[in-house]
Amino acid sequence: MHRLASLALLLALACRAEQPPPRSTSNQDLPTSGTWVDLSHDFSSETIYWPTATPFRLEIVSAQHTPGGFYYAANDFSTSEHGGTHLDAPIHFAEGKWTTDQVPLDRLVGPAVVVDVVARANADPDYRLEVAVLEEWERRNGRIPEGTIVLLRTGWSSRWPDKARYLGTTKTGSAGVAELHFPGIDSAAARWLALERRVKAVGIDTPSIDYGQSKTFDTHRILLARNIPAFENVTNLERLPARGAFVVALPMKIKGGSGGPLRIVAVVPGTAPP
Repeated sequence: MHRLASLALLLALACRAEQPPPRSTSNQDLPTSGTWVDLSHDFSSETIYWPTATPFRLEIVSAQHTPGGFYYAANDFSTSEHGGTHLDAPIHFAEGKWTTDQVPLDRLVGPAVVVDVVARANADPDYRLEVAVLEEWERRNGRIPEGTIVLLRTGWSSRWPDKARYLGTTKTGSAGVAELHFPGIDSAAARWLALERRVKAVGIDTPSIDYGQSKTFDTHRILLARNIPAFENVTNLERLPARGAFVVALPMKIKGGSGGPLRIVAVVPGTAPP
């Protein structure tokens, strides 16, 4: 009997430690009609990257009429994984977690909520989203359902592509990293989203889910360790309601990648295209 009791206790602890992945409880499927909103920045020579990253480059291979009488265009491009609108795969800050190609598709699509902190971010470029603000949001809009994609709107995308205003610096390398200033998510809020609301993914309209001056990247470590992917440098969040939108976020499928360029869109049901 003692052995059976001990085994039951071990099984209970194991089940608690290995919780099932978050599932959407909002009963919202992909809408069949509504207004589609592109939440992605273009990739171009203006694309903003981390100061230590290799920027996007596009090389024209052909853009001409051929001797065969038809027009032919083709390009080569190169880019870092983490720049422009992109995915942070869990392995980016969590050894052994999902690589870009391993992130399940159902973690990249789903109902979304938008938390607006524009006024707070304008007052403090180093602002970090707090649990109290999330609780205040819920009092106004209702509880964030399990399996939701949470998008943080700081208003920072309005500064794109001005690097000085968006990053806080135009410097590159370690000197640029030292001067980064932009809003992010506090570690306590990240833990609350992961454990108390069991969100599916998070997104933000700044270069990083950690604020610019972070040295330990706690928010990345908390979320990605739980296989919660992040979407960074998103845009057009002002076009989404606080709740009710449905997000589709599809990254370039890089085998073994730690992230990658992302095309993220949302559909707002019950609205007519402009």
